[in-house]
Amino acid sequence: MKLLVTGGAGFIGSAVVRQAIARGHHVVNLDALTYAACLDNVASVSDSPLYAFEHVDIRDRAALDTVFEKHKPDAVMHLAAESHVDRSIDGPSDFVETNITGTFHMLEAARAYWTKSGKPDTFRFHHISTDEVFGSLPNDPEQLFTEDTSYDPRSPYSASKAASDHLVRAWHETYGLPVVLTNCSNNYGPFHFPEKLIPVVILNALAGKELPIYGDGSNIRDWLYVEDHADALLLVVDKGELGRSYNVGGENERTNLELVQTLCKILDEKRPKSSGSYADQITFVTDRPGHDARYAIDPKRLRDELGWRPSVTVEQGLEKTVQWYLDNETWWRALQNRSGVGARLGTG
Repeated sequence: MKLLVTGGAGFIGSAVVRQAIARGHHVVNLDALTYAACLDNVASVSDSPLYAFEHVDIRDRAALDTVFEKHKPDAVMHLAAESHVDRSIDGPSDFVETNITGTFHMLEAARAYWTKSGKPDTFRFHHISTDEVFGSLPNDPEQLFTEDTSYDPRSPYSASKAASDHLVRAWHETYGLPVVLTNCSNNYGPFHFPEKLIPVVILNALAGKELPIYGDGSNIRDWLYVEDHADALLLVVDKGELGRSYNVGGENERTNLELVQTLCKILDEKRPKSSGSYADQITFVTDRPGHDARYAIDPKRLRDELGWRPSVTVEQGLEKTVQWYLDNETWWRALQNRSGVGARLGTG
């Protein structure tokens, strides 16, 4: 299969690219190389005859048409997006332009290519989204996000992703474009850009800095190891039912405070301080505006219909992640001078 992966130099996209090539798929990595992208993420496969790179912005329709005509993909995996909630609070226009307008141009370019190709039944447009479109859940383990949960986005980021989800469904219903959708929980793992919670905690801990936790740390997230997510995405693009959406979750709910405490414990074991624990660096900071209380996904559809389950617990995945950051200092140091990294964003 030849896959066109948008955002393939980003965190989740690069995991998809690496896994897809390892499985023998041809991959065209289309990326605008904005601040969170890094071609080092795909360096391990960049010399493969199965890999091609196109430096293209998804808002550039003419360039997209050229890429489709040149590479003739069997499927699109659309991951390119602005994804940092705090940045969306400070600058929502980038999120509207990339996540909504960019998805519109991707859909139109894919539809034109699909139509010109005779509307093959085998073509797929796989739109990758987030559980944040569903809003916030109460702290009740019986309540989970399902594929039928009503949309209730609370941030500019989640609203822009909700809009893109609606566009994808509309192009399926109106034009018959063969689509599948996935909505995932919080990802973590190797190559995670150092502005999100887990890499921030790891790198601040190593630098002797404060470990900032929003509010009282009681916000709950379902944590999904990025390699597990990539595995699920490749399964859905191949076997998913047309027009259907699948929730991808790690089945690993933790409060933010529990998560940070676990990271500190792992670091204490792997790189102990001269005295005390990394947990001594935990600091509680003012919460961000509109901070959702809890996200939790019910992955039953994906499990029952396609047989997928996560391969690691959050503790196992965090240990792998911490070790990766300890072993790859050159990678993360090169990114720490990029715009906004290390600064408090999204204060309203």
